[in-house]
Amino acid sequence: MSPENRAKGLKVALVLFGAICFLIYPLAIVWPSGWVWHGGGGQHYFQMICGIYAVLGWFLIRASSAPQNHGSLIDFTIWSSIVHAAIMVVQVNHDHMEVGHLAGDIPALVIVAAVLWYLSPRTSKTLKLSESTSK
Repeated sequence: MSPENRAKGLKVALVLFGAICFLIYPLAIVWPSGWVWHGGGGQHYFQMICGIYAVLGWFLIRASSAPQNHGSLIDFTIWSSIVHAAIMVVQVNHDHMEVGHLAGDIPALVIVAAVLWYLSPRTSKTLKLSESTSK
């Protein structure tokens, strides 16, 4: 994929994933076994997650206008998604009542991380490191 196409794809992915972050609550209503933990009994937890992801979604959408200036946010989204999914996989293995998440939010987090990683510029960190060491 050319760098130009990768940049365009990254902008689209940031808007798409940002918008999806706002859909956590509706997804939980439509498909609770794939998106709500503890059978919905942890309402305070769920409200916190919806709030955090809404804020992340807003910043991802804003970052889409100039992704090259928001590498830290993109890196955070990639790594926090991987860590979040990994923790949930471990939790599902200990609580088989939550197995629906293996087909819901866990793969969604992995997809977000994989797509953003693939579309992120390959040379930006290398260039920044070489520029700072050459001065």
